Amino acid sequence: MAASDAPVPVHDPRVLRAIAHPVRNRVLGELEAAGPLRAADLAQLLGIPANQASFHLRQLAKYGLVEPAPELARDKRDRVWRLVAPAGLRVDLAELKKAPGGAAAVSVFRRSSGDWARAVVESAFAETREPGATYAVTDQSLRLTGEEAHELVRELDAVLRRWAGRSRDGDDGQRRTYLVLQVVQPYPELEGRR
Repeated sequence: MAASDAPVPVHDPRVLRAIAHPVRNRVLGELEAAGPLRAADLAQLLGIPANQASFHLRQLAKYGLVEPAPELARDKRDRVWRLVAPAGLRVDLAELKKAPGGAAAVSVFRRSSGDWARAVVESAFAETREPGATYAVTDQSLRLTGEEAHELVRELDAVLRRWAGRSRDGDDGQRRTYLVLQVVQPYPELEGRR
């Protein structure tokens, strides 16, 4: 499948449930960061058994999110996996909620994503940090029009794509996966914050 610069829209609630699973979401993240990998490589990165990594890869393949990359295999028994949508996925929760089974899938996805985002932020603010690792949390308020906000997102995405391509080239084993969590939205009016 040809790589596209545009995220692939998700129309199937079952796909939403697949990416809501924490291990599968991490598998997708590692494939995004490193490029094509073997199940054994993913197992090592995630600290899980190889058969569990293989299971999650097969589940992601079942929903069209990953595919084998036979041209990268060392032999016929070797199996390398890659993302089907290297530019990522575009999720429209309002659209998915209207599909059969969509409301339940959206609920699972929201809960999983919220729990994950909360854990990520708590980790970034933790008192104990990994020596030598970089941690940064940016909280910046900007006054923008809707079009300016859209332009900002395009520029940030371009920077991330450039770094993603750069970080996949010539990994000498010194690199590790870093997470960039980005939220751009009108300033939320949250309960308890007024």
